[in-house]
Amino acid sequence: MAELINRVAQSALTTLNLEELLHPGERVVYDIKDNLFQGLILREKDFRAFVKENDWSVYDGKNVAIICSVDAIVPTWAYMLLASKLQNHAHYYVFGDLEALEQALMQEAIAGIDAEEYREAKVVVKGCGSIPVPTYAYVEIMRKLLPVTSSLMYGEPCSTVPLYKKPKVA
Repeated sequence: MAELINRVAQSALTTLNLEELLHPGERVVYDIKDNLFQGLILREKDFRAFVKENDWSVYDGKNVAIICSVDAIVPTWAYMLLASKLQNHAHYYVFGDLEALEQALMQEAIAGIDAEEYREAKVVVKGCGSIPVPTYAYVEIMRKLLPVTSSLMYGEPCSTVPLYKKPKVA
């Protein structure tokens, strides 16, 4: 009986799992509506007092989406003031909803990849996992790796969809 050979394990493929790049910290929403006077406007004196007295350590290591879920008058500086307090506590924060936060976190993760580590590599960008990876992340990783890899594929090492192969130089 012939011995079974695991060709996937012996291949020169490099698997890149975008899911593993994401920061694992909790995702939370800070809704500035809770700071509004009568649910309509932000009063500077009250807001500054709140910002000064609030325990911002509850956001330590978290990823924060800053929103205002009601139609209200909120000056831009108020969001900036919140950011100044979150800076020393949150891992990451954005103005926008949780979807905007996820996109920013993925962009941060992809920006942190050293493309040179993939120079001339045959890369498989993993397509399945326990956390859904948005389509834009796959497009961004293509932008990052196309200039350096010898080939890019999508899927699993045992079943890939070829996407790019560097042309042979004559």
